Amino acid sequence: MPDLSSLSSLQFLNLSSTNLSGLIPPSFGKLTHLRLLDLSSNALSGPIPSELGRLSSLQFLILNANKLSGSIPSQISNLFSLQVLCLQDNLLNGSIPSSLGSLVSLQEFRLGGNPNLGGPIPAQIGLLKNLTTLGFAASGLSGSIPSTFGNLVNLQTLALYDTDVSGTIPPQLGLCSELRNLYLHMNKLTGSIPKELGKLQKITSLLLWGNSLSGAIPPEISNCSSLVVFDVSANDLSGEIPGDLGKLVWLEQLQLSDNMFTGHIPWEISNCSSLIALQLDKNKLSGSIPSQIGNLKSLQSFFLWENSVSGTIPSSFGNCTDLVALDLSRNKLTGRIPEELFSLKRLSKLLLLGNSLSGGLPKSVAKCQSLVRLRLGENQLSGQVPKEIGELQNLVFLDLYMNHFSGGLPYEISNITVLELLDVHNNYITGDIPGQLGNLVNLEQLDLSRNSFTGNIPLSFGNFSYLNKLILNNNLLTGQIPKSIKNLQKLTLLDLSFNSLSGEIPQELGQVTTLTINLDLSYNALCGDIPQTFSGLTQLQSLDLSHNMLHGDIKVLGSLTSLASLNISFNNFSGPIPATPLFKTISASSYLQNTNLCHTMDGVTCSSHNGQRKSPKMVALVAVILASITIALLAAWLLVLRNNHRYKTQKQTTTTTSTADDFSYPWTFIPFQKLGISVNNIVSSLTDENVIGKGCSGVVYRAAMPDGEIIAVKKLWRTKDNDDEPTTKIDSFAAEIQILGSIRHRNIVKLLGYCSNKSVKLLLYNYFPNGNLQQLLQGNRSLDWETRYKIAIGTAQGLAYLHHDCLPAILHRDVKCNNILLNSKYEAILADFGLAKVMNSPNYHTAMSQVAGSYGYIAPGIRAYKRYGRGVV
Repeated sequence: MPDLSSLSSLQFLNLSSTNLSGLIPPSFGKLTHLRLLDLSSNALSGPIPSELGRLSSLQFLILNANKLSGSIPSQISNLFSLQVLCLQDNLLNGSIPSSLGSLVSLQEFRLGGNPNLGGPIPAQIGLLKNLTTLGFAASGLSGSIPSTFGNLVNLQTLALYDTDVSGTIPPQLGLCSELRNLYLHMNKLTGSIPKELGKLQKITSLLLWGNSLSGAIPPEISNCSSLVVFDVSANDLSGEIPGDLGKLVWLEQLQLSDNMFTGHIPWEISNCSSLIALQLDKNKLSGSIPSQIGNLKSLQSFFLWENSVSGTIPSSFGNCTDLVALDLSRNKLTGRIPEELFSLKRLSKLLLLGNSLSGGLPKSVAKCQSLVRLRLGENQLSGQVPKEIGELQNLVFLDLYMNHFSGGLPYEISNITVLELLDVHNNYITGDIPGQLGNLVNLEQLDLSRNSFTGNIPLSFGNFSYLNKLILNNNLLTGQIPKSIKNLQKLTLLDLSFNSLSGEIPQELGQVTTLTINLDLSYNALCGDIPQTFSGLTQLQSLDLSHNMLHGDIKVLGSLTSLASLNISFNNFSGPIPATPLFKTISASSYLQNTNLCHTMDGVTCSSHNGQRKSPKMVALVAVILASITIALLAAWLLVLRNNHRYKTQKQTTTTTSTADDFSYPWTFIPFQKLGISVNNIVSSLTDENVIGKGCSGVVYRAAMPDGEIIAVKKLWRTKDNDDEPTTKIDSFAAEIQILGSIRHRNIVKLLGYCSNKSVKLLLYNYFPNGNLQQLLQGNRSLDWETRYKIAIGTAQGLAYLHHDCLPAILHRDVKCNNILLNSKYEAILADFGLAKVMNSPNYHTAMSQVAGSYGYIAPGIRAYKRYGRGVV
């Protein structure tokens, strides 16, 4: 940064976006005539010099979008002529000096985007009566919103979102008569929405979503006659939706989703003639959909999924000529699908999943050429799938599963060459699978299971070069598995079970090395040996070959090192059972009714007696060994009890108490791969100087091993139980071991092992020297878009694997920048699974009803429709 102090008469200094770096020279304080200082959008670091407080003529101080750190110098409050103070998007910490309340000329004050800036908002900010813009968003500010903000009579924009601010919304904000934009979303606000906000006649955007607000929407909100966007979604609001909202004739977006609203949808909403987005999903609404909704000529999206709305779908939706997305899924709707829907020329997403709709799918569906997603699963639709559906040239998703469709599957579907998902499982469809489906070269998922398809699996299925899931189970298919299956080089799941397939398993199937999730060929009439090429399926997690007529040895299965589930029962296999870790742990039921299989010590030679016949001498020997082991375990248990008793006695006689971690023995150390380390190596690295991060479930250390290898060690946070004894977060510990111990993916962090004693739980991971995404974004604001794109794709691939490829699916529940690690190639690695849940776990539904993870994160599926940009910070 050049020293320009010699230019003492300088009045305007604008060096914005000039690639400056280094410190701001304190000598700038000598430019006493300076009126404008703009150093924004550079790479300046270090503190803001207190000497800037000497610039008595300064009117504009613009330092945003740098890497400035330290606290805000209180000397800034001496700049009585200051009109604009922009310090947003830096690395400032500390708190906001209350003395800044003396800057009575200030009109624009922006501090947002400083995540380490904390403490309460000084009440003295309410003295800045000339303020028009106040931006404190995306910071660590806490405490309540000062009631003195009601004095800001000229304020037009208040941006205080994505912070730790709590308490209630002060009713005094209703006195800010010039307010246009009130952004209070993604905070920890509680209480009700003040009726006084109804006094804000000029307000256009009122965003309160992502808090814990309760009570009803005050009808006085309808007095905000200029309101364009009203978003209170993701709160705990209840009661009925006020019909008075229909007075808001300029309203374009009404977002009430994810609350507890009850009662009917008020027909008066149809008077909001400017409405573009109406989103009422995830509530407890009942009654029918008002036919007057058809009067909303500008409506583009209507989301009503996951309510208890009944009755029929109004045909008047056909009048909403701008409608793009209609989602009425998970309700109690009955009757037929109105043909009028298919006259909408812009409709791209029609989702009616999980209702009780009946009748056929109208042939007029072909008129809706704009359709991209047609999802009608889990209803009672019947009749044949109309061949006209093949005219939908833009269709990407076609879901017809769990209905009562019958007849053949029309080959015309093969004309939809952009189709990526075709799911018709659980219907009554008959006949051969059309070979023309092989034309769907973009298909990624094909599920024809649980129907009555006959004939062979078409050879043309080898054209599915993008297919990752092929599910054909529970049909009447015959013939052999086609060799063309080797072309499916992105396939991760193949289920052909419960058919009448015959012949040998083709060698080519073993060449599909992308199979990672499940290969199920059970309940067929397959014969021959297991192909030796199966040795290449090293990433496969689940294999089921049961209930066939296969024979030969199973030696090749010993190569499948990732298997977590195996069933080869009810075949004619023979020879030794491989002596691998999997075969040592799986239940004997996994290979029942293979009478010629035998146990072995070396995995090669069968003993003279197989596993089903043992001599009396052998039984006696085993009994003696088991008795010896039992006695040894009992002695060890008594010793542990005695030591615990001694420890408790010593603890009771100690004059002081301590909550420090106890690193004493005994330790349990379970590595998941060969590691040249000991517990002592690990524990000795758990020092403050080795801390590299902290998460919701623990603190992470950098640990150097004797051989020079670096690993990451997470020590779980300790909490207090009912007896005030220190304990660890066992749930987080168990969750990470259960989940990370059973999955493998390039975008998921790898668990190397774990250690524990009576009070400390440690998890061992690969170390990533590039840190996490949060650190990267803070330290490199000019990050190129290619790297950003690579990180986004990697994160999406990791989440897609957890949600769609794992059986059962896994929900991370705490995806944020801090939990996205970066390897040496800046590829994204998802980490911190302490809050993750397996979807079939007993406590899954309870867990999903609770808030988890870092506050402010809203899952993409819920907030994807938000289209505001970042706004003012």
